[in-house]
Amino acid sequence: QVQLVVSGGGLVQPGGSLRLSCVTSGFSLDDYQITWIRQAPGKKRELLAVLTSGNYASYVDLVKGRFTISRNDAENSVYLQMNSLKPADTAVYYCAGRRGADWNDWGQGTQVTVSS
Repeated sequence: QVQLVVSGGGLVQPGGSLRLSCVTSGFSLDDYQITWIRQAPGKKRELLAVLTSGNYASYVDLVKGRFTISRNDAENSVYLQMNSLKPADTAVYYCAGRRGADWNDWGQGTQVTVSS
């Protein structure tokens, strides 16, 4: 059974950092792409970063240079390190995975609030 469990959100001041975790089970990270997606109230979902099965990372311009996606195969986990956080980064953050074309497998989401 495929599962993705997200953790690590919280309240952080502008300029601060958080690391989100996505612990996976039921599949190998060598076979899946993993992405981090966020959704702020009243806004569309935004895909932020993708890690391919070959461990290649790509980012949207909005987070490039501030966020880093990475994985730990021993822990079956994918992470999103978020630095220089801004109030505009406030959203619910999800990880999602896919073997094919569609992001079919989702974690439950974690709230990130950037506020002073």
